[in-house]
Amino acid sequence: MRFRPGAKLRTRQVSDRRGMGAGLGGRPGVMLGGGGGIVGLIVALIFVFGGIAGDPSGGGGGFGLRGDDGRDLGAQCQTGADANQREDCRIVAVVNSVQEYWQGAVQGYRPARTVLFEGQVATGCGNATSAVGPFYCPADEQVYIDLGFFDELRVRFGASGGTFAEAYVIAHEYGHHVQNLLGTNDRVGTESGPRSGSVRLELQADCFAGVWTASAEQTRFIENLTDQDIDDGLSAAAAVGDDRIQQAATGRVDRESFTHGSARQRQKWFSTGFRTGDARRCDTFASDAL
Repeated sequence: MRFRPGAKLRTRQVSDRRGMGAGLGGRPGVMLGGGGGIVGLIVALIFVFGGIAGDPSGGGGGFGLRGDDGRDLGAQCQTGADANQREDCRIVAVVNSVQEYWQGAVQGYRPARTVLFEGQVATGCGNATSAVGPFYCPADEQVYIDLGFFDELRVRFGASGGTFAEAYVIAHEYGHHVQNLLGTNDRVGTESGPRSGSVRLELQADCFAGVWTASAEQTRFIENLTDQDIDDGLSAAAAVGDDRIQQAATGRVDRESFTHGSARQRQKWFSTGFRTGDARRCDTFASDAL
């Protein structure tokens, strides 16, 4: 995946909190609210095997562009040429592209900021650690990402990697933002299982990621998506399937505890969005064939 060298990046859509610390007191917590992370199942496994205590009391606070270590996205990430050279600038460019698409597709779309952090962070949904994976918080309408997750995706979960794997993850989380704006989150309870509302919500976000992918080159930021990019996205989708994560963590698969969908389902719905380019084909809540 390449970015248009002359594209002007909108760094205000991304806040860099790396190196700032989260200001959390006591034991670190994890975010468990609606919208969820792309590998939210990890949270449940951490609770079972790692003994981390949830702490939903934290607040989101205000976010600036500069971290304590001197990083300044506004100075370093100005054009698509920068995005072709730096990972954090690449995140900015993908966020810009995804939001440009949804602003044209969803009436009344409100931009959502992405927050880069390290280790732990305070959010409108509570305190979170990197263990939760990338996630969207509907309370403050922000996406949270520890960039170290992308190494985990490749090394720990067996994804093929590549720049588009990162783009898939970001587009999935912005799919949750679209769901929040449309009120889809209200249709989901706390149940789990292969046909649960939680699984349907996550598969729809995968489908929305595919819909954006189909139009990514029509935005002002991306100029070249290859077949290898799509394969990398599919590999990432499979790597965070409930069955793959459960098998890696416990050596067995419990379908009744699914919250995000199997590897096959996640690939299927991403492919549906990419093949059709039509968000109306992403109604997982009406589908009998997940």
